Amino acid sequence: MKTLDFTGRVAIVTGAGNGLGRSYALELASRGAKVLVNDLGGDIFGSGDDAAAAQIVVDEIKSAGGEAIANLGSVSDYENGLEMVRQCMEAWGRVDIVITNAGILRDKAMHNITEQDWDIIMDVHMKGTYAVLHHVWPVFRQQGYGRVVLTSSSSGIWGNFGQANYGAAKSANLGLMNVLKQEGLKYNVTVNSLMPGAGTRLTATVMDEERLEQMKPEFVTPAVVYMCSEENKDSGMMIEAGAGNFNRAVMVKAPGIQHGTDSLPSAEWVEENWGQIISLEGATPMWNGRQTVDEFNASDASLNG
Repeated sequence: MKTLDFTGRVAIVTGAGNGLGRSYALELASRGAKVLVNDLGGDIFGSGDDAAAAQIVVDEIKSAGGEAIANLGSVSDYENGLEMVRQCMEAWGRVDIVITNAGILRDKAMHNITEQDWDIIMDVHMKGTYAVLHHVWPVFRQQGYGRVVLTSSSSGIWGNFGQANYGAAKSANLGLMNVLKQEGLKYNVTVNSLMPGAGTRLTATVMDEERLEQMKPEFVTPAVVYMCSEENKDSGMMIEAGAGNFNRAVMVKAPGIQHGTDSLPSAEWVEENWGQIISLEGATPMWNGRQTVDEFNASDASLNG
């Protein structure tokens, strides 16, 4: 079996002071990558800071013979997105990989979510992803190379009770992936998403010790490492990983039913045909939104001769 080698590659891993991010950073470094370890060192709710979190991981990498630098800023700080890229360019002259892993929780039922609960989740999960990718994108374009893994969640694609803010932010990352997979195509930049199932600080309160061991971050890391490799050419993939399981999740478009445009459909017509409208028989994955428009136009043309 071929060994995936990251010698000469430079990676930015956000939220890498603990849990999944730490595992990603250590594994990439063990395979030759130079790693910027970002972590504010806050708690799982986004409060506080501790410079030791990132520095400890940097020291681990260095003690094993690797190269790493720390970034102690918040991912929600737009300027810190630029700073992470600047640090890498100054130290190593390039950036090849970005893993947007930083995250916090403010779980509450919809009627209890405050504006602050909403805003801080969006700032960390959504703006934090945008900030670093916006600043690294020109580097990827100039290099003609880049690998991005965005962190989404089962809450973002399937939904979890009490996570309206978190689920919305994680779903937004999927929308970002679906656009960037197209923008990156001509520059050899792949953009994929991970929905991890892992025992970390964010999930420790709802898992017992046995389950935490079964879902340790190291069971997720191999999927991330592969998606960050030069060998991976796929883009726009949504991968679920955890507890030894790896699978693709996908959003599909069903064939539905065509009414045509020679007359306006009524709500009663929709009711009568609802079963066919929502049927998934013959459903297919889509690459971009233009396909829907093209299919609408083709269906209308065939119906109207």
